[in-house]
Amino acid sequence: MPNINTPRLQYSSTAVRPYWDDLPRDVRQLISLRLGGVVNAGPSAGSGFTRGFAAVVTADSGPQFVKAVNSADSMHIADCYRREALINRALPDEVPAPRLRWHDEQDGWVVLGFDAITGGHLPSEPWQPEELAAALAAWASASEALAEPSEPLLLTGLLPVGESGDFADWRTLAAGTTTTDLLPNWAPLHLLDTLANLEAGWREATKGDAVLHHDLRQDNILLDTAGSAWICDWNWPCLGASWFDLVLLLATAYADGHDASALFAAHPTTREVADEQLDAALAALSGFFLLSGARPPHAFGSPYLRQHQTWSGEVTLRWLADRRGWRF
Repeated sequence: MPNINTPRLQYSSTAVRPYWDDLPRDVRQLISLRLGGVVNAGPSAGSGFTRGFAAVVTADSGPQFVKAVNSADSMHIADCYRREALINRALPDEVPAPRLRWHDEQDGWVVLGFDAITGGHLPSEPWQPEELAAALAAWASASEALAEPSEPLLLTGLLPVGESGDFADWRTLAAGTTTTDLLPNWAPLHLLDTLANLEAGWREATKGDAVLHHDLRQDNILLDTAGSAWICDWNWPCLGASWFDLVLLLATAYADGHDASALFAAHPTTREVADEQLDAALAALSGFFLLSGARPPHAFGSPYLRQHQTWSGEVTLRWLADRRGWRF
């Protein structure tokens, strides 16, 4: 197991969400109408980093997974939910994702209803080999279906990865534009120039025309009673190299002692991917997450978000260090 300084979160317990009874009566009535009867709401989902309502609710028509957020409190998340509804409807049938049943709005609340995954649960922590294999297989199926964007997906306005901002954190640190005081005290300052040079190649390394999930975290995967994996929360899709989504997912496997580099090399999306390409992606993600984790707490998000980002930054950096033979 790698030596990770940042405490790992329990990803089943990162969310701060309202309960069913906390929702406005009109919103609860809307959901009841959509499900066709009196609703029996399960516990709010413990995973995630937003403050939106999220739970499996059941009525005579069966169970659905319902998400709801008040746009007056969280306009950004409300827009993400609207975006998710648009993307989900355009996904090819071959993508293993819970399907949107309906999208509605009531008094500023954005509400989505999805198919509930039978027995849906998060992967174990640490990763178990069979669950990790199921997650990797799910992305293999999804990436094959998304290798060439369909017309409906293109019409949603997908942008190339990085179009809305650069991964340039190691470069700003090396140039002195950003203070190194923001980094954890274990950070390898003697490698700043090396990391900056690697990071500079991330755009060329990850460019492509495939559709990416772009947030393929362990807690965005559900396993059903048959052991199959489903990829959730399609809020951030963009265009790039299919393998880029593997990097963050396999970083969590690396933290649990799995041979992440071997798993990466064996995946169908990584044919002809050079070591330097993976290393550039790891450098880019590590700098981004470490500096994001140093920001003040998010006013409308989970209090655990910054710890998640720092942990993700350390894990990606440690994986890169092992690949390069660095010690710090």
